[in-house]
Amino acid sequence: MPITVTPTAIPEVLIVEPKVFGDARGFFFESFNARDFREATGLDVTFVQDNHSGSSRGVLRGLHYQIEQPQGKLVRVVQGEVFDVAVDLRRSSPRFGQWVGEILSAENRRQLWIPPGFAHGFLVLSEWAELQYKATDYYAPANERSVRWDDPTVGISWPTSEHIILLAAKDSSAPSLVNCECYN
Repeated sequence: MPITVTPTAIPEVLIVEPKVFGDARGFFFESFNARDFREATGLDVTFVQDNHSGSSRGVLRGLHYQIEQPQGKLVRVVQGEVFDVAVDLRRSSPRFGQWVGEILSAENRRQLWIPPGFAHGFLVLSEWAELQYKATDYYAPANERSVRWDDPTVGISWPTSEHIILLAAKDSSAPSLVNCECYN
């Protein structure tokens, strides 16, 4: 199979690993193939938007989500390394408020599938990192929400808490889980 899919502790959040072909000249892999993704995950998703983000060491972006027009995201790192996190914000879920995190890097080429209904964030571990991610719905600024990155109720174990840089006011002033809008 061209990709390997591994469920995380929250089974709907998936680690996707493409088959990489390499030799002395370099490497090649399909970063996304709709047929292979559907066959490996059982999900028939349509991506409508690709995003590209670059950040320096210590930058923490998140935890973001859209309360209306929720986005599923397929996240990968094309340069550097990040700790990527998904938080379940579906009140009807037995895993509501739980999180999973995964190291994504240009070297390991892992991708993380984060379904709609989850908040997403990441912390840059390398000097510089660039992420690309596919989204299942369009960015809708009026619907964007954030959950506090250091909410003790969620309890994310970030790899380091030293020198975290929050550039966006929405991240530093985000509400805790008990005060944010969530999905039913």
